[in-house]
Amino acid sequence: MSLVESPPSLSIVIPVLNEAFGIEAALLPLQPLRAQPLAMHIEVIVVDGGSDDNSVNVAQPLADRVLISSPGRALQMNAGAQLASAPALLFLHADTQLPEGAVALITQALSTHTWGRFAIQLEGRSRWLPVISWMMNQRSRLTGIATGDQGIFVRFSAFQAVGGFPAQPLMEDIELSKRLKKVASPACLSAKVVSSGRRWDQHGVWKTIRLMWRLRYRYWRGVSATQLAKEYRDAR
Repeated sequence: MSLVESPPSLSIVIPVLNEAFGIEAALLPLQPLRAQPLAMHIEVIVVDGGSDDNSVNVAQPLADRVLISSPGRALQMNAGAQLASAPALLFLHADTQLPEGAVALITQALSTHTWGRFAIQLEGRSRWLPVISWMMNQRSRLTGIATGDQGIFVRFSAFQAVGGFPAQPLMEDIELSKRLKKVASPACLSAKVVSSGRRWDQHGVWKTIRLMWRLRYRYWRGVSATQLAKEYRDAR
């Protein structure tokens, strides 16, 4: 249950799958935001895609809603958005931490923009992660395309108007950005979310860069997201 009774100003939707090890660390920093007075508090909606670990039980006391959906990040985020009570949505990965004052920054941005994203700071072992973070932020600023680990936020009405996330297994964040760009340019906040660089550390920085750029290029050339998702799983 929510810690306060007034309607929330922001609904944070977090898709999870087998995140029992880290979901508590992700949700604990959000608890003070749930307790903010009047219209400044948030609600947290965790959407589990069928975890076979303890993710749901860990998340239950730290979220306003925990639901089970079909697996797939896009499907999970759409399911969470449908239960949202606030006029604005933030889609947050389970391994991403918000910056100080995030709710106020989003509220201010959405007073003049329809949607937006944060800058990103990847954390991990590789000394190349600051460079990769800078490249991701510059690419997003130049193209107006946001990735899911940058913390995409959007007015609920606009999210509904563009049909939400497409029901595809990969590149759902890029496709949503394209849809929203047709409505308005994004607010590109300089405040940084901190996101785990675990995939870069685990699979190697340059191998991951080559893989992601190859997948994005092929998606741009019209290869289906279903085929690319298979190639992504095989490469990992």
